[in-house]
Amino acid sequence: FLPILTVGVLLVGFRWPAKSAMPVGFVIVVLIALFVWEMTPTAIAASTVQGLLIAATLLYIVFGALLLLETLTKSGAMSTIRAGFTSISPDRRVQAIIVGWLFGSFIEGASGFGTPAAVVAPLLLALCRLGQGLGLGGEWGGAVLLATENAPPGKRAWYGMFPQLGAPLGFFLATGVFLLLTALMEESTFFAWGWRVPFIGSAVLVLLGLWVRLSIHETPAFQRILDQHERVSLPMMTVLRSHPRALLAGMFAALATFVLFYLMTVFALGFATLELGYARDDFLWLQLAGVLCFAATIPLAAVYADRRGRRTAMIVASAAIFVFGLVFAPLFVAGSLGGTLLFLALGLGIMGLTYGPVGTILAEMFPTAVRYTGASLAFNLAGIFGASLAPYVATWLAQNYGLEYVGYYLSAAAALTLLALWMMPRRIQD
Repeated sequence: FLPILTVGVLLVGFRWPAKSAMPVGFVIVVLIALFVWEMTPTAIAASTVQGLLIAATLLYIVFGALLLLETLTKSGAMSTIRAGFTSISPDRRVQAIIVGWLFGSFIEGASGFGTPAAVVAPLLLALCRLGQGLGLGGEWGGAVLLATENAPPGKRAWYGMFPQLGAPLGFFLATGVFLLLTALMEESTFFAWGWRVPFIGSAVLVLLGLWVRLSIHETPAFQRILDQHERVSLPMMTVLRSHPRALLAGMFAALATFVLFYLMTVFALGFATLELGYARDDFLWLQLAGVLCFAATIPLAAVYADRRGRRTAMIVASAAIFVFGLVFAPLFVAGSLGGTLLFLALGLGIMGLTYGPVGTILAEMFPTAVRYTGASLAFNLAGIFGASLAPYVATWLAQNYGLEYVGYYLSAAAALTLLALWMMPRRIQD
């Protein structure tokens, strides 16, 4: 991590050229290899040559891509493609979302066919995930704002919970398709090509998503901003410069939500199959039952949030997460099918209680001109620090300190969320 951090600081912070920054990173790697990993000079030299060969292979592939791009540009094909996207929508944001989000899963399923693509299939998958993240990061905020800003008085949380129902619905459909394919295919067939079917089949969502995206208009609140010429040219910089407290509070307010979800899905599945002896398919069926509780509690939380306030609803849900973390281990290893089902139902049910109002409360923390960017940025930063780290941290804690500490980790995340909610302006609860 140190060499990557050093190179990043030199490139971004000090604006060094790559030809100067990269050798510094190489020297740091060599020193770490010699004195920390205690590698021999021969092994370091061999690793260096291997790295150069890998880099040359990637550059060869990139050269092909650049050559293709140049050919398309010179032949006029890029102008035709650009005109096609413009005919769909002149808004560059819509075009980016179509490419990044709607086609992301389709390309994931297609990547790896053919020798050239197989060489860089992991990079293609990572690139597709990046595109999906860019698309989802923007579309989630837009969906929540579209719902909440068009809601009648006293119904903001209720309207805002409908985009949130996409999470349990998507999890249910994805897991259901996986179980169906594994039931219909031999394991070797599934790993050979069957796993691609859901990704390629998601191309059907392109038409549905495109129709929805092109059928909607700006919300009345944002339209007033446009009419008054108060639109911010760089909303992300405005959020970082003028609303850092709201951004941090929003990020930590959603932190426990992501930690809980990925502990109850990714970590729980891995631990149950590797340590508790569950077959993967059997545990996925139990998770599907738990997801039904997840979906059921989202509207309940929205109703409570509209009646008692979004901030109050989030505090109650986060307190429940804190308590659940303390009993996480004994519930998980109860030793019976019913006990495991109860564990999943409780955890994912509490997940619905916090996930239901979180979109509405994040949207209310920022002024209209930067609400889209502020809410999306806070939500996705919470995902980075909560979702991406949770399975790895939990696995490390379980292996080194025991399952109880995974629960303490969840309770600690809930405590941070409670602190962030306490620091929020009281107007959020109105």
